[in-house]
Amino acid sequence: RGEPGTEIRMLIVREGQPEPFEITLKRAIIRLDSVWSELLDERFGYARVSQFQPGTAIELKQQLASLESESADGLDGLVLDLRNNPGGVLNSAVAVSDLFLRQGVIVTTLGRMKDSEFTYSATKKDILVGAPIVVLVNSGSASASEIVAGALQDHKRAVIMGEKTFGKGSVQTILPMNNGAALKLTTARYYTPSDRSIQASGIIPDIESSNLAFTPNEGKEELNFRETDLKGHLENDNGEKVMDDSAATVNLLSRQHDDQIRQAINLLKS
Repeated sequence: RGEPGTEIRMLIVREGQPEPFEITLKRAIIRLDSVWSELLDERFGYARVSQFQPGTAIELKQQLASLESESADGLDGLVLDLRNNPGGVLNSAVAVSDLFLRQGVIVTTLGRMKDSEFTYSATKKDILVGAPIVVLVNSGSASASEIVAGALQDHKRAVIMGEKTFGKGSVQTILPMNNGAALKLTTARYYTPSDRSIQASGIIPDIESSNLAFTPNEGKEELNFRETDLKGHLENDNGEKVMDDSAATVNLLSRQHDDQIRQAINLLKS
């Protein structure tokens, strides 16, 4: 960390390089576009949301409008890619969900104190006018991503495809201290519209598929890291409402490299 415009020297160790090497970087304020989109098969849109930041919903809405105008006769469906999206701003996740829902609860937060209880509900407009949606998720989809996937799944507005998500369903509040420091405290849990807690259980996809290619393992461990792998993680309090892997319709699809987008398009066509 440092002031924009100042330089920092970094020593890099890289696989395939016999020796560490040094580079010099200039610090800057980095503004990232959180949405990337393209038209697939002339009728279907693809939108990748890398994180939920202020303005993500507006950016997504603008790009979908652009895809709509590029398509032959409007969009017949959308692939919303939330794979490896670590989350971000809650209001942004609510706004993205609201783009596709006409009514009902999007997410609820509940804690020990009354002031931690909030319910976020959808407004009446669906920008896709009911066109089908497939949401791609994996073990790297966390927090705000799980809120979007859970809301669209519970309202049966989208088919969730991919792998079980990370399972980060807790709310943190930052409390400023008198000495200039701050305390981050877990104060509530997120609940989907059907009152499911995603904490430590994640969102189970409707269609399970993997984006793994068949390659030699060479003794390396598979890195599907989730909330339940964290030491001292907050347990799920939902009891029987917790989704279990057995509750999903398991369709093990092709494991070719990044074949999930093609499978999602095939599902939209059907």
